[in-house]
Amino acid sequence: MSKHLARDLEVLQRSILTLAGLVEEAIYKSLTALRQRDPKLCQAVIDGDVEVDQLENEVFEDCLKILALHQPVAGDLRRIATVFMINTDLERMGDLATDIAERAMALPQAVFDPIPERLSRMTDLTTAMVRQSLDAFVNLDSRLARRVIRLDDEVDRYNAEIIQELIEKMKSSPDLVEPGLSLFSATRHIERIADHATNIAEDVVYLVEGELVRHRPVETLD
Repeated sequence: MSKHLARDLEVLQRSILTLAGLVEEAIYKSLTALRQRDPKLCQAVIDGDVEVDQLENEVFEDCLKILALHQPVAGDLRRIATVFMINTDLERMGDLATDIAERAMALPQAVFDPIPERLSRMTDLTTAMVRQSLDAFVNLDSRLARRVIRLDDEVDRYNAEIIQELIEKMKSSPDLVEPGLSLFSATRHIERIADHATNIAEDVVYLVEGELVRHRPVETLD
């Protein structure tokens, strides 16, 4: 590897990790805002999305420049391809965090307070998946990445249970329909964040092992 390619890859790594930090913080703030119905925290997440979008564009352009200038091969090419994919997932996670903050702002304080217990467990699990998928990327830990992938089914189960619970509540009380739909939407956004964390974990497996595991049954990942 040339010293110029090594330098550019190091800059790229710093940029994607900066983006990851911004997105992880946005997710944490949005989920906290959902629990606490904190409008200031909601607005902070919404305002921060501009910086996430700008950095996502910068990472994308840096990837293209490295490909054009250095024509990397083998492991270096795999790393850039992985950053491409993770960059997209991080930007979408940032958008979903913003969506959750907007839904939290639409929820009256007195309704669904506290939020359903299953939703609290789901948010904790999703936050852990995001953190662990990024840790797996930083540390090139494919074993941790595979553990994250296996957690996605649990988030999906919580999602289905919470939605059914919300439907029953809305059926029993028309006053809960509008706030119930906001919480319904927030729940779906949380589930999608977990999906993107799973994508990142799958990308880490590809980066470290050169194996594509997307769309494979979970039981084949061991």
